[in-house]
Amino acid sequence: MSKTTGQSDLEQRTQSETLLEVRNLKKYYGGDGFFADAPVKAVNDVSFQIKEGETFGLVGESGSGKSTLGRTLIQLETATEGEILFDGTDVTSLSGSELKEWRRNAQMVFQDPESSLNDRMTVGEIIQEPLDAHGWETKQERRQRVVELLSQVGLRKEHYFRYPHQFSGGQRQRVGIARALALEPEFVVLDEPVSALDVSVQAKIITLLEDLQDEFDLTYLFIAHDLSVIRHICDRVAVMYLGKIMELGETEELYNDPENPYTQSLLSAIPRPDPTASRERIMLPGTPPSPRDPPKGCQFATRCPAKIRPPEYEHLDSEVWDAIERFREVIRERSRIELGTSDRVRRRLGLFSRYDDIEEAYEDLFRQLDLPNDVNEPLQTAVEQVKDGRPRDARQHLHNTFGSVCDNERPEFHTVSETGRQSYCHRHMSEYEDVEPVLARRIDEE
Repeated sequence: MSKTTGQSDLEQRTQSETLLEVRNLKKYYGGDGFFADAPVKAVNDVSFQIKEGETFGLVGESGSGKSTLGRTLIQLETATEGEILFDGTDVTSLSGSELKEWRRNAQMVFQDPESSLNDRMTVGEIIQEPLDAHGWETKQERRQRVVELLSQVGLRKEHYFRYPHQFSGGQRQRVGIARALALEPEFVVLDEPVSALDVSVQAKIITLLEDLQDEFDLTYLFIAHDLSVIRHICDRVAVMYLGKIMELGETEELYNDPENPYTQSLLSAIPRPDPTASRERIMLPGTPPSPRDPPKGCQFATRCPAKIRPPEYEHLDSEVWDAIERFREVIRERSRIELGTSDRVRRRLGLFSRYDDIEEAYEDLFRQLDLPNDVNEPLQTAVEQVKDGRPRDARQHLHNTFGSVCDNERPEFHTVSETGRQSYCHRHMSEYEDVEPVLARRIDEE
């Protein structure tokens, strides 16, 4: 891609045309059939654009849906709903020869350089395999192409006849990169390409990827959980949580001034070179909810340190409010357990005992806290409902009592900077207090 004198890479990529556009993409697993469990909502209504020649980062916790999204973009997974437009063509509608041609333009480098390579094939055969599958030129030209690729990724000609187990992790990942580049794609999904490698090797692979991008005019989707790596290599970044993008914008701007509570929590966990430097770490309680049963409102509502409270409970200490939220999660998990016939009979006879430990959970969370009556009464009601074998009633009761806009309504994406950065949070609406002062008070209280 030619560069205009005096312009940075980011400026030119900002001016570039959109190569790939994702519209309301969903990828669900299961849920088919009358008696089936609820589907796993791995990717849940995601939209974004990737410009030609840029490196677009995707970051988030394990289980957030990053890899599923990447695999769906190149049609290794079939989208449940939505569109994936590549140069204006919806690739979700392609089949047969058209789909095969698309896969020449989109390739993937996988996370584990050991398991992604066939140990029974030589390195030359592995790299040549996509050329054979697509009938690329003659056999002699394919072999010559493999030799060229080996050189381009920093390997030697004699490596052609060796097997993957004879290479180090970094060398195996170079083989995976060569295989992905064999058909000269325009778009490459890099799924945690350096996470399984030593730090010294990571730097070499990242440098290689940057050099190859410049040489072949490649466009990358770079998936990682390592925030430092994302910052180094990506032009723009999307932060993902429980199948949803929470914040999206230019990398440096997002890292220097995050707007979304989840982004702020993630970035607060980045280690700093100076261990004596002061750093306010935002600790997230618990674990993400099951993607089979995500929150009705904001995906981050069950763990958000800046969650909006109902007006009647704004006066509560953060410690009390956090305990309520944790107790709601305990009830939520119990509500997902299906009762067998014998349990239903015991419940009808008043002999139900499966959830007797709910009182212990209550004591663990609230014994050291001074609870007002308007807080304790609904909690005790929920305890009794769970003991009676009606955890779903308890869950709904606590939802009706303590639920807020974050529990009940999906946020919208709000533009939070002049560059068009977007954040998915109710607190960007004028009627609610901004994220920053809320988090600042939380940190002071802790």
